Amino acid sequence: MTDSELLVPLEEDYPEIRQQVRALCADFPSEYWQNLEGKPPSSSYPTEFIEALTAAGYLAALIPEEYGGAGLPVRGGGVILETINATGCNASPGHAQMYTMGTILRHGSKEQKDHYLPQIARGELRLQAFGVTEPTTGSDTTQLKTRADKQGNGYVINGQKVWTSRAQHSDLMLLLARTTPADKVEKRTEGISTFLIDLNEAQKNGCTITPIKAMINHNTCEVFFDNVPIPGDALIGEEGKGFRYILDGMNAERCLVSSEAIGNGRYFIDKAVAYSNERIVFGRPIGKNQGIQFPIANGYAQLEAADLMVRKASAMFDAHMHCGAEANMARLLASEAAWECAEACFTCYGGFAFACEYDIERKWREARLSRTAPISTNMILNYLAQHVLGLPRSY
Repeated sequence: MTDSELLVPLEEDYPEIRQQVRALCADFPSEYWQNLEGKPPSSSYPTEFIEALTAAGYLAALIPEEYGGAGLPVRGGGVILETINATGCNASPGHAQMYTMGTILRHGSKEQKDHYLPQIARGELRLQAFGVTEPTTGSDTTQLKTRADKQGNGYVINGQKVWTSRAQHSDLMLLLARTTPADKVEKRTEGISTFLIDLNEAQKNGCTITPIKAMINHNTCEVFFDNVPIPGDALIGEEGKGFRYILDGMNAERCLVSSEAIGNGRYFIDKAVAYSNERIVFGRPIGKNQGIQFPIANGYAQLEAADLMVRKASAMFDAHMHCGAEANMARLLASEAAWECAEACFTCYGGFAFACEYDIERKWREARLSRTAPISTNMILNYLAQHVLGLPRSY
């Protein structure tokens, strides 16, 4: 390896993709995102941005080439999401399509893959909704109450999902429902099945989607199922094994969403450094003050360490290795590092951080969300304590 190769920044893998994504995001400046703020959840979705990502093939990045996608590894998808967030845009309105399609790819029938994946890759069908969380179960997914009861050649769905993001902007939903009552299975992870729901058809037959007004513009909803019929071929894989299928895709989700957090962290560091060099108070740039310098430097150090864990987890996933611990640690470290960077940047901007025109408060809310969803810090610590360190189960 030459000296010049050693000087290439670690973050610049997939340089062509990064450059192309930055160019696309330049067409969606801060004003675009600011104009979406404060609108009703049903009309605040960045439709034009998602359409541009779809047309460029980025949301089909992980779909194999044989189905019309780019066939990139998870790391390639992570680079796309990281770069989007690092520019000040928001990848979360489109990221679910990257990891939800993996359930179809790994566990769907040949007919399902042949039918759905090419249409998703072309942008003809949107798979952005993931129906898992329920109001009374939260993180305890095995206790979900949504039922899928056999009826003829299909099923009838009854139940409720909450915090189902992008449901109003998706044609399909990956749904987790119980097909065998919890008191009739040996393990609580059994008897749960995964379905691919046609939301357009479901809304004509008893499915209701209600937007939730929330602190962050995440287009999230409650979804109600009242005797909603679905065909038998909506079932993904084997009946009763859906919980395992969902877990199988969680490591990819962890890697991808962790990459978004890394992107947010880089956004905050860039903003904080630039502002600290140009903002003059008491006759000197505020960047001269250690009270400003040290939090930025500390956030940067944490971000670089988290980036290494994200890369490790992604490499292990792409190599088909067991990576539950690494994917969870990547999620934990990336979200915490992004938060440290967000806090340092917010403090650096002072009162101006509260002004919407600077975008700091908008991205700050994104960074705070990453410590709660799609998995909370405490649940990751539970996993590491029990499954890695061998401590007693705490929940």
